[in-house]
Amino acid sequence: MMNALAMFNRFKKLPGGTWLFSRAVSAAAPYFNSIRPHITEVRPGLVVVHMRKRRAVENHLKTVHAIAMCNMAEMAGGLLTDVSVPAGARWIPSGMTVRYIAKAKTDLVATSDGSGIDWSREGNIVVPVSVRDTAGTEVFHADITMNVKHTKN
Repeated sequence: MMNALAMFNRFKKLPGGTWLFSRAVSAAAPYFNSIRPHITEVRPGLVVVHMRKRRAVENHLKTVHAIAMCNMAEMAGGLLTDVSVPAGARWIPSGMTVRYIAKAKTDLVATSDGSGIDWSREGNIVVPVSVRDTAGTEVFHADITMNVKHTKN
């Protein structure tokens, strides 16, 4: 099976390729379908995921539901971890701490920037994800603990 980074790089060359890639990732982990993500950037150290504000992700206040933002953050952080750890490493999320900073009243962009993380180490690695609205205001922040194990070749 092709790894996520190679798949993204192949798909992004096609018309609508990032949308096709986003659908493929959502098919592999179907719960992500609930937010209809659009993954626009994937590289070691950086992943960017967009989500439209629509009725299906709103709460009773007509803002984006907290769990939709958690879902978006987990997608961005998980994909970042997957493309950043050494080949053959295994990982699993083991915790997530979130902060709801402001009401999410618009479409959102989740950015997981792992450029300062030492991906060569094993154990718990905290992966940050910032979710911003269309004005660039951070409305949500997650720190996702990923447990990383290196396999012996």
